[in-house]
Amino acid sequence: MATAARVLRQLRHDLRTVLLLMAVPVLLTALMKWIFLDDERVFQRVGVPLLGIFPMTSMFLVTSITMLRERTGGTLERLMTMPIARGELVGGYAVAFGLLAAVQVGLTAAVAFGLLGLEVDGPVVAVLGLAILNALLGTALGLFVSAFASTEFQAVQFMPAFLLPQILLCGLLAPREGMARPLEILSDVLPMTYAYDALSRVARGGGWSARLWLDLGFLTGASVLALALGSATLRRRTQ
Repeated sequence: MATAARVLRQLRHDLRTVLLLMAVPVLLTALMKWIFLDDERVFQRVGVPLLGIFPMTSMFLVTSITMLRERTGGTLERLMTMPIARGELVGGYAVAFGLLAAVQVGLTAAVAFGLLGLEVDGPVVAVLGLAILNALLGTALGLFVSAFASTEFQAVQFMPAFLLPQILLCGLLAPREGMARPLEILSDVLPMTYAYDALSRVARGGGWSARLWLDLGFLTGASVLALALGSATLRRRTQ
């Protein structure tokens, strides 16, 4: 919790980053509404999944860059000389960015459902919960991939390299059943596929089916695995 409080204090002094995190998903959701203004059905189909995809991508980016700064700036090395477990350290970052993600998702959903006319057959609370879970997954993945970047430019490049293929293959742009068989198999192991499926099922009012629980289990497991791998990349150094 001390680590989470420190990260939140740092973010409080970086208002531009916070404002971008809050504003960009809202603006992108509104942009999708205006693009398909003449075909409301398209926005209703993709609007709910985008409530999870946009926060996931933005949290992935800001988390990977922030963690990279901690690694390269010496902050992480100083923290690792203290009696703190690696899991506690990574968990602190996850809590801080998770709270930020919850605010981001709440604001985006309020605009989408309140101003843009997005409708769902399932419970809105379930949509919010899934969107927050997707943002937490983006946070966990960002913490993990930050270990493989040595500059902020490299960290930014991980987003198109790591997330863009998932957006293309998750079923948002085209049904996965119509893809080439190797791509369909690849999509079966990508986290965003399960994020898209879960949000789509809730939007259609599918209820708490066995497949929805499978999606939730996969997303939760992927988040825990990414946090565990992120913890494994931390090295304690003493003099």
